[in-house]
Order: sequence, then C-alpha cells, then structure tokens
Amino acid sequence: MSTPAASTEPSDKRARVAIDLGAESCRVSLLRWIDGKPEIELVHRMPNGPVHAGTSLHWPLSRILAGLEEGLRQAAEFAPEGISSIGVDGWAVDYVRLGPDGTPLDEPFCYRDERTVATKQRADKIISPEALFARTGAQPLRINSLYQLLADTDTHAPWVCLPEYILHWLGGRRVAEYTNATHTGLIDPTTRNWAEDLFQTFGIPRKAAPPVLPAGATLGCVQGPLSRLAAYHDCALIAPACHDTASAIAGIPATLNTGAYIASGTWSLVGTLILRPITTPEAMRARYTNQGAAGGDFCFHTNVNGMWLIKQCMDGWAAAGRPWSIEELVRQASAAKASATIDVDAEPLLLDGEMPARINQELTRAGHPAIPDVAGNEPLFARLIFESLAARYATAMDQLQQMLGRKLDRIHVLGGGSRNKLLLDLTAQRTGMMVEAGEAESSTIGNLAVQLASAHAAGQPLTRESVRQWAAVLCSADSAKAR
Repeated sequence: MSTPAASTEPSDKRARVAIDLGAESCRVSLLRWIDGKPEIELVHRMPNGPVHAGTSLHWPLSRILAGLEEGLRQAAEFAPEGISSIGVDGWAVDYVRLGPDGTPLDEPFCYRDERTVATKQRADKIISPEALFARTGAQPLRINSLYQLLADTDTHAPWVCLPEYILHWLGGRRVAEYTNATHTGLIDPTTRNWAEDLFQTFGIPRKAAPPVLPAGATLGCVQGPLSRLAAYHDCALIAPACHDTASAIAGIPATLNTGAYIASGTWSLVGTLILRPITTPEAMRARYTNQGAAGGDFCFHTNVNGMWLIKQCMDGWAAAGRPWSIEELVRQASAAKASATIDVDAEPLLLDGEMPARINQELTRAGHPAIPDVAGNEPLFARLIFESLAARYATAMDQLQQMLGRKLDRIHVLGGGSRNKLLLDLTAQRTGMMVEAGEAESSTIGNLAVQLASAHAAGQPLTRESVRQWAAVLCSADSAKAR
C-alpha cells in the first residue's frame, strides 16, 4: 500500500472533525484544506470533570453530549464544503450501560470512584495480578474496566466505552475499538480480541460486550438531528485510535526507533512503541503495561500520576479565593526551590479533593517538613510537583531501557505538559536525555491522521508508517488555531 508524501492532499477535500474527550475538558476540532494546506481549528471547548452523586463519582454524560452537539453544529457552520468524517478519542476504562432502546441506563461511573477497591481485592483471589498481567499484558490497575464491570449490579445490560459510545450516539455501530479495548484488562494480545476465558472465569456476561474492531474502522454514517444539516450528509463515523494516548502517539510525526514518549496530561504515560508485548515479572513490578497502538504496534508504558496534581491544587486554591493561571504558577515555580520529592503515585494522591493536604501528608510520611498551605506558597507546591514528576519520569526511563535491553536517546513530550518549559527542563536534567516538545493537542493530530490514513487505505489494514506520514502532513502546517 502506498503512503502519502509530505505534500499530499486527500482526494476528498471535505473537512473532518476530531472529538477529544478529556477528563478536564472536551474539545471539537475541525480540519480543513485551505489552498492545499491543512488547517486545524479548535471550534469548541467545554470544561469537564467528575461529579459526586451521594458517595459515587460519575461523569456528567448529558452535559457532555449537549456540549458536543453544540460543537458539531458550530463545525458545520465553519465548513461549507461539508464534513467527510468524525472520529472520537478519549480516556479509557469508563463505559456506558445501555437500556433496550440503546439509551444510557445512568450517568457512567468515573474510574476514580472507590467502588472498585473491593472488587479488585475479590478478583485478585480468583486470578493473581501476576497471572492476569501475563495473560493480557495489561497492568491490573484498580481503575480497569474489568473491576468496574465486577462492581456493576446490572451485569447483563450491553455496555460500550465512552469514546465509542459517542460514535454510537451519533449513529454508529456499538463496538470496542482495539486500542481502547486493551485498557479493559479483558483483551488477549495474541488474538487481539476478547479473552473468552477471562469472561467465564470472572462471571462477566460475554454477550454484553461489543465486538472488537481495529483503529480506522468505519462504523456507519451520522444519523439523527445532525444528519439534517447539509455538512453532515454522508458523513462517516470512524473509530480512530479511540484511546486518547494511542491517538496522541499516532500523532507523533517522527519515528520512535530510539526514542520514548511522555503523554503528559491528567495522567503521564511514559514509554515507547514495541512490536510484541512484554509481560515479564519485571515489567509487572515496574507497573508497565502493553496497550494497543494504531497500526498494529503496542504502546509499552507506565501510568504515572500527572497534571492532575497541579490541577487539583489550583482548583482548591481558586475555591479559597487564591486563583492562579498555570502560566504564572510555572513562572514563579521556576524561581522556587524544592528540597524534597514525593511519590506522585501514592494512592492518596489519586483521589479527588484536598490535594495540598494530601501532598503534605506524603511529605511528612517521608520525613520532610510540610509546606504551609497559605497565600504565597503556591509556587512551592508547584515546584515540588514538577520536581517529583521529573524524578518519577527518570525512574521510569531507567526501567524502560533495562527491559528493552537498549538505550533510548530522546523523549517526545505530548499533551499539555509539552507547554511547561520548567517540567521539560527538569525532565531533561533528571533523565540525561534530549527532551523534545511535541504537539499539545497531539491526540487531535493522531485522531485526524488515522481518519486520513483510513480513507487512503481503502479498506486495507492501517500501518504505523501510513498514520505517521499523515501526522507529519498535519504537523508541518503549523496551523492549529483556537477560537
């Protein structure tokens, strides 16, 4: 199969839409071809975050859908040439249970909900975490869909993960896109399909799970009210790499033969691409996981707590009447000093609320003095967080190179963290590696690159190279805009 050259335009010059579901914001972006060059415009962004319902933590699905519809209507206004396709990527593991009429039974649970504490303990007695990792290649994290499914009361209702649900809501088939499905903890990495034995072992109804399809699959066309807009006539619904990290990696225009990546957002995913999964006890102990990548490779990385820490602090300070912008916080943190680091992956730091107090608990637990949570000390907290993240990245890189049995020479940083020069500098200092700032919205680039590669492939399987070259076409334009 031929691959596009850097100057290639698609034969279909209509616009394309990328929807990115984020734990802090959801975005609708529009790709158009202007004078033969691609331009990507952010047409709609809305804040997002889990909400409490009693003792449970849920995603506000109704609000998300309303915001996405608004964004899609705006995209239609900006694209008089029409829209060829829509792709959706987002965070993994969370899903929607559907009723007989295909509508959600309830707002979906957030992965941070503590209901999986008990089910994880119960599952570990059925199959040890080590055996489960060896079977699936997926790190057996408490947030995985497996443990959420075990916590559900209605186990027979059909379910679909969130990005694929959005495509289903727009009119597509109910499916599990492969890169996203690997995060459930229920995929066989050899067959790239559901591990039937695990469904039986854990007593999870197999019929409730959707069929697994590869990245780039076309799921149908836009249906419902949006289909009455001229722009969405004959608009295809494409499952890109539906997991946002897989889309972000797909958006890297360079090869990763000797390089690593850090997808820096709410979470930090630290790793590289590999051809075959690594399921050794060493990988298990280092908390590395093997997740599907667009084009057939595996994303081999470890989950590190990320910008969640600073965002939680900023939310708390704003509520206390001490608002900060991230730009000013980073600027002042650059002049601050941190005399210690903390374990950013400590369990209390994964929970919602009171983050400065949680950080101080970790400091004192490690024998360091607490930082008074008063006005003026916010940059000290920020510096501590960034130093601690960089130190954790360095540990992860050392472990990664040992497991690969080879040296890596550079780190490609994606996501919001790519704009944080202090964090980039600290990472370079701690790792001793060259650090390159990639696209802040790399998941959008990858989402669109898979859509373009899928259209170009004409039904043939995607390759990493074809996706990479389309990502290079999109990145070379340097044309991302915000509205």
